[in-house]
Amino acid sequence: MGNKARPYIFYGQTQSLCEECLAVVPAKILFQHGNVYYQKRCAEHGVQKMLISTDIAYYKRCKEYLKPGDMPQAFQTEIKQGCPHDCGLCPDHEQHSCLALFEIIDECNMHCPVCFANSAPGMGNPRSMEEIETMLQTLLASEQQPDLVQVSGGEPTLHPQLMDILRRLKASPIRHLMLNTNGIRIARDPHLVEELATLKPGFEVYLQFDSLKVEALQNLRGQDMRKIRQQALEKLEQHNISTTLVCVIRKGVNDDEIGEIIQFAQQWKCVRGITFQPVQDAGRNDGDEPVNRITLSEIRTRIVEADNPFGDEDMIPLPCHPENISIGYGIKLGGEIVPVTGLLPREELLKGVDNTITFEKSAGLKDAFLKLFSLDACSEQTTENLQTMLCCLPRIQSEGLTYDNVFRIVIMAFMDKYDFDLGSVKRSCTHFVEPNGKIYPFDTWNLFYRDKVRG
Repeated sequence: MGNKARPYIFYGQTQSLCEECLAVVPAKILFQHGNVYYQKRCAEHGVQKMLISTDIAYYKRCKEYLKPGDMPQAFQTEIKQGCPHDCGLCPDHEQHSCLALFEIIDECNMHCPVCFANSAPGMGNPRSMEEIETMLQTLLASEQQPDLVQVSGGEPTLHPQLMDILRRLKASPIRHLMLNTNGIRIARDPHLVEELATLKPGFEVYLQFDSLKVEALQNLRGQDMRKIRQQALEKLEQHNISTTLVCVIRKGVNDDEIGEIIQFAQQWKCVRGITFQPVQDAGRNDGDEPVNRITLSEIRTRIVEADNPFGDEDMIPLPCHPENISIGYGIKLGGEIVPVTGLLPREELLKGVDNTITFEKSAGLKDAFLKLFSLDACSEQTTENLQTMLCCLPRIQSEGLTYDNVFRIVIMAFMDKYDFDLGSVKRSCTHFVEPNGKIYPFDTWNLFYRDKVRG
């Protein structure tokens, strides 16, 4: 008799978190039944097994998209305890702030069951202009010319000095400014929308938009938001304010709507794309049953299989954080969306790092490639990068291309105690900037630091 084979392939090893005590623990990476799992072992709480991906081929593909990380200009903390306990950022962090979040208030006019920030009516705590200035100077010391800054909360439109904050940030070297909102004030306050329109270009509204169905909205947001979202979009369309629809996805709640939402988004001139976010087990959602979890790969499969222009070759890993962000770029031409991501062979894209793109026709093409496939491409700069790149793709006429022609789909997964991966968290490029003069990766902030720093 021969030796008995194990019922899985042992692909490798990483470090994750115990789901009970959040201790850093060893985790085997297993391929089994067409899926990827972490099998963790905590000395105190035993063995835990968690689904990480439903697509082994795509999981492997992510590792092929790695490129050298961009270092921040400054670090704020020393390496003492080791990752993830030295955040702020420490020199062991491998990626700069592609997207910096400024939470300017804890107050909210909603009480969403999925809120990772635990925001709610009565929370208050608007940041002062002095605190905002400290946050800005912290970011500028780290980035000099930050690519993307997103003003968030709570609900940032409730801050009494919202426009002062936005204008101050707009007057800084920040390349692209976003406002993350549930849309209630935008729907109801025409004057606010007129003021926001004065921030163009280089300004975008990141509009909460999870579902077209009342049952899903009740589950995720605790109320029917359909009328509010429609009114908000009508106001944004009227002023052609660049808008990204942001959909938090929960398995069995709204994951069957992904294709429908993509079709809906295409009907609006002001919508530049959609960001899908698997629900994160943090904040008010802490303790959610793993059965409600959905992986990046499941959302990606839904997109690829839905009736829309984006196929398997169009939704690629984002090189700055490939395991946790997938991106597809298209351009709107004559009422149709033409995906461009799939026209770019990975080998050519990654060769750009060492300046050997074989079909280079202009000196700026390498930079255009690299810039397009990083989070800072979610901005007005996208147009310039696309134009440079498309000159080498005769299938597409890029004359007159503006940001209005851009349509992107992003899947952005934030790690929690279930799927935490020490290697991946070092590449996290979405960061919170705090008034204490420190910068925290999104994934570790919600797991380890939010309650500690904010008290």
